Amino acid sequence: MIVGMPYRPFTDQNCSIAAALAVVGERWTLLVMREVLLGRRRFADIRDELGVAPNILSDRLQTLVEQRLLERRRYGKHPEALEYLPTQKGTDINPVLIALMQWGDCHAAPNGPPRVHVHTACGHDANPDLHCTYCGEKLGPRELKLRPGPGANDAQRAEPLLPANPPLTTGVAPTPAATKPRAVSGTSEP
Repeated sequence: MIVGMPYRPFTDQNCSIAAALAVVGERWTLLVMREVLLGRRRFADIRDELGVAPNILSDRLQTLVEQRLLERRRYGKHPEALEYLPTQKGTDINPVLIALMQWGDCHAAPNGPPRVHVHTACGHDANPDLHCTYCGEKLGPRELKLRPGPGANDAQRAEPLLPANPPLTTGVAPTPAATKPRAVSGTSEP
């Protein structure tokens, strides 16, 4: 654990990742969102599931309400009878959680995934993937580059497609997708 690291805002960066991390980058925030999206909406339920200190959870919930990822609603007459419901902005964080979960399943879960996504329409296990919005092809991590978008500044508009060279990977275990056996046809090899 890194201790004593000063907080430095990302305001000088024109980057959607930096802007997103300014909202959800604190250690407990995505776990709180995970719990709310899994249906645990009351303070005590979230606290008990995460084991987070009440003051930390209170701070994270307040930030998520202020940033409009969650809406606080009273569910009873008691002043402390509050629940937290995801807004559309909060629900939109789900693909981020799925991507982190997939990475964790591959690189940080030596005994296999603790949970598995299930497609609600058919009831079968699902492994969400990125697809090209134009041609529909499944995208691998080395099949994407970045170009300047409409919010790019002058320096970003001057850059070529990034990364200019494909990223090198050394000493990294293959992903489960890379180790899946290929389908074998009914014919023998020549």
